[in-house]
Amino acid sequence: MSARSNELRPGSNGDLTWERLETAPPFDQDLEIAVIEGNSIHRVVFSCRRVFGGWINANTGEHVAVQPTHWRIWPGQRRYPAK
Repeated sequence: MSARSNELRPGSNGDLTWERLETAPPFDQDLEIAVIEGNSIHRVVFSCRRVFGGWINANTGEHVAVQPTHWRIWPGQRRYPAK
């Protein structure tokens, strides 16, 4: 089951669905990540990328000390690389 957020993101395509972390796409893709507990959504306000060992800020490369539970594509990103 996906969680939904009632917030609009800049550049959003209207997709407000959060996906479970287990379904996150491969490494090197900009994502919006969040920890969702009950009815509370605690999202990281900058784009992140999954790397071996955790998550980094997609803009600075700095490690992000968070253990997200959910994700969604950062606005302007394709869901999966074209084949």
